[in-house]
Amino acid sequence: MDQRIFVQKKDRFQVESESLRDELISSLGLQPSFQVAKYNIYDVFNADENDLSLLKERVLSEVVTDKVFDTLNLEGKTYLAYEFLPGQYDQRADSAMQCLMLLNNKQSVRIHSGTLLVFENVTKEQIEQIEHYMINPVEARKKDLSILEDDQDIQIEDVPVIEGFCSMDIEALSNLLETLGLAMSLKDLAFIQDYFKNEEHRDPSMSEIRVLDTYWSDHCRHTTFETVLEDVRFEKGQFQEQIQNAYETYLKLREDVHQNRKPSTLMDMATIAGKKLRKEGKLDDLEVSDEINACSIEIKVDVDGKDEDYLLMFKNETHNHPTEIEPFGGASTCIGGAIRDPLSGRSYVYQAMRVSGAGDITKPIAQTLEHKLPQSKISKQAAHGYSSYGNQIGLATTFVEEIYDEGYTAKRMEVGAVVGAAPKSNVKREQPQPGDVIVLIGGATGRDGIGGATGSSKEHNDTSLEKCSSEVQKGNALIERKLQRLFRNPEATKLIKKANDFGAGGVSVAVGELADGLEIDLNVVPVKYEGLDGTELAISESQERMAVCIDPKDLEAFLEECRKENLSGVVVAKVTDSNRLIMKWNGKAIVDLSRDFLNTNGVRAHQKVDVKSEPEVQDPLHSSYSSLKDVLQDANVASQIGLAEMFDASIGKSTVLMPFGGKYQLTPEEGSVQKLPVFGMTNTCSAMSYGYDPKISTYSPYLGAAYSLVEALAKLVAMGVDYKGARLSNQEYFERLGNDPQKWGAPLQALFDRW
Repeated sequence: MDQRIFVQKKDRFQVESESLRDELISSLGLQPSFQVAKYNIYDVFNADENDLSLLKERVLSEVVTDKVFDTLNLEGKTYLAYEFLPGQYDQRADSAMQCLMLLNNKQSVRIHSGTLLVFENVTKEQIEQIEHYMINPVEARKKDLSILEDDQDIQIEDVPVIEGFCSMDIEALSNLLETLGLAMSLKDLAFIQDYFKNEEHRDPSMSEIRVLDTYWSDHCRHTTFETVLEDVRFEKGQFQEQIQNAYETYLKLREDVHQNRKPSTLMDMATIAGKKLRKEGKLDDLEVSDEINACSIEIKVDVDGKDEDYLLMFKNETHNHPTEIEPFGGASTCIGGAIRDPLSGRSYVYQAMRVSGAGDITKPIAQTLEHKLPQSKISKQAAHGYSSYGNQIGLATTFVEEIYDEGYTAKRMEVGAVVGAAPKSNVKREQPQPGDVIVLIGGATGRDGIGGATGSSKEHNDTSLEKCSSEVQKGNALIERKLQRLFRNPEATKLIKKANDFGAGGVSVAVGELADGLEIDLNVVPVKYEGLDGTELAISESQERMAVCIDPKDLEAFLEECRKENLSGVVVAKVTDSNRLIMKWNGKAIVDLSRDFLNTNGVRAHQKVDVKSEPEVQDPLHSSYSSLKDVLQDANVASQIGLAEMFDASIGKSTVLMPFGGKYQLTPEEGSVQKLPVFGMTNTCSAMSYGYDPKISTYSPYLGAAYSLVEALAKLVAMGVDYKGARLSNQEYFERLGNDPQKWGAPLQALFDRW
């Protein structure tokens, strides 16, 4: 039986409807007489009378606060109904299905949710404004209330072979690149053609092209940072001498560290100082392993008065593109993705910080750039997304700050940073051996996140908002919470030889990186719904999944630990000695690639660089303020306590400094300080802060980077930290560089601050 159910809050509990009414009046300039009534819609499929009764009385409503309707008379009324796009994760529906399953022990019932808004005192033009404001085409669509059907089931087609690929000329390859919307370059595609023509002697499958595009994307392989830099030139200007001297220092470091045996790249510049210190024995506490998802250092932690060996891991990452086009999902998976990196290292993540950048959030909606979401909406929904995820998973976020600058109007900045820790004895690092199995644990796979890696690596245009729906994955904090618990259990972690989190690239990258030889069975990958083809199963970035390498003799014991946390676990691959990545679907190998070819990461680009050292904007170090009042009215100076209060800073009982202190608890702290998550008492803490000023960085990337380090260290010192033990984790944020030598000069000089 299929049925639609409407649920509305009773009059005395219409808090959400009233809040939405005030928001629409304020944002869209509606009249005070405007009214809105909100209903939650649930489309229920394959249910019997008992299922429907349980849903109405015990799952979808509370008898004290809610009213339930089988039908609504909407004739003559003005309304707007909308729902998630097929393939997008629907947390409300998922939670409803899980709750029902606990009551009836059946998995056959499917639910889709939606929202109905019924309006009063509104014009046709205002309805269009509201529709544009409420429905983000990246994640949602208008809902037709005259239809009740389960449209998640899609006909599955075989993965096609790209016939004639090996015989295509350059023009045909260029057309294919554009038609498929690939992130790789034309040179990469020609390189692939040469491989299949001369080594495989066949045309590739669509899956192989998509996997290579994902595997070699900038997001997964840092191809921009690995570009070979040649003919670096320094233009005359105010900071030419300092910048050129820094570059000379880099060249000396290269000679000393690796005798110039490696090409000069942005990655080499970013890591050369650390390698120099390591060579001198000054970073001997750095844990070195093949698992490099997060930085890991060895520390001593006092537990009940005794020192124990611990691993402290930290990671920061951006989710600028996804948050720009789908703020809630983009920001929630920013913190989710940041968590999974140290989590895959078997550490327990207990500390978080959020730094974001936005344009003027006070501008009227009417002044929003074409093909962009309003700045105020992006900021609000992104804050809700990040805080919702962190609060649900149980992660203390004790430092939150948003930077306002017009430079972020074109593309938002969304940065998440986390710290995790684990007893060293709980973690082992071993190399996979032929015969070992790869277990996929955690959430199911859907279409959300497909193209996420390549999407963040491509140049976007005025259609991105409408066309990038699948690229933004939906977070499921509850599943990640279960993974947190599992990876804190030594009975489970001591059975893991190697682990990788599912981020960009899905199975193809998360599993594909674990060993040189792999045979993957895509048919066993758990799915959110039927209808996914082999390519989608291979590259979907669906969140909250882990791939772990297990010795076959330990498999059943590990799966039992997963079951204790109500986590599904399936053997998705076996390690082989073939030195090939093989992915099978419906009994056929849809991906069969040489590991040596995969590891080339495509054609290595070469780039000339022109370093500008003459600022083009006014010196920001000389204040333009005329009074203290002007300073206090600046958006970057005014209190952000309202934003910070959205984040739970007390989770886990580890917080040393609450976000706001002082006599009236209104003075913002300089950063985040937490006690380490030990089973017992400890006085060992970790502190985290940041430094950055967009105006200085606009004036000079070289000065901006240098000042960011000084500011970050100064904040740590102000919190009582010994700066000598600080570790710096830099996050570069620049426009797409293309082949413009001057654009390449900006990140290059920003890296010089490290020496």
